[in-house]
Amino acid sequence: MRIVPFLAGFLFAASAMAQDWQAVERVEPYMVEGATGLEIYRSIGERGPKLGVARVIAHTGFKLTWTRKYERKGNACVITVNRPKLIITYTLPKLKTKLAEPMKSRWDTFLAGVTAHEKVHGDFIRDMVREIEAMSVGMTVENDPDCQKIRPQLQARLGELSNAQRARSRDFDQVEMSEGGNVHQLILRLVDPR
Repeated sequence: MRIVPFLAGFLFAASAMAQDWQAVERVEPYMVEGATGLEIYRSIGERGPKLGVARVIAHTGFKLTWTRKYERKGNACVITVNRPKLIITYTLPKLKTKLAEPMKSRWDTFLAGVTAHEKVHGDFIRDMVREIEAMSVGMTVENDPDCQKIRPQLQARLGELSNAQRARSRDFDQVEMSEGGNVHQLILRLVDPR
């Protein structure tokens, strides 16, 4: 009977240790201007963050570093600690121009919708980091007393998780930006509120 509460307390502590990190969120605004929805959207097109050759309305980027501890256990190498430090940066438009109603409300709705869209990308990044943490802590490679073989195996798995996160983000953007999608609707309501 006394073992159960002890075990439950231990599991709670282990779970808390696995989640003892928090992502830092930053907003990097870029300035846009205009008095009408169309003028503002053109300004976004001229000043928005560049992805490849095109400019976009907003972007979510991140910087991820790890504190890892590799330990030799017999003839094996084990990752005993893999703690992330995650900084998520949202690049969003910021309007220089003061707007009167109803244009102000249209802009506020547009910005809130774009921000919500980018926050989903932030959630996808957090999910990836949690998956990396879950799969890597306790990862063991036999016949690796110098902890050299474990690193390329870890990198290969990290590449898979990173590619999955990118695919998930692309799929989300494709739905959101397709005709009738949420971002598409936000643009239409900003430019032409009929």
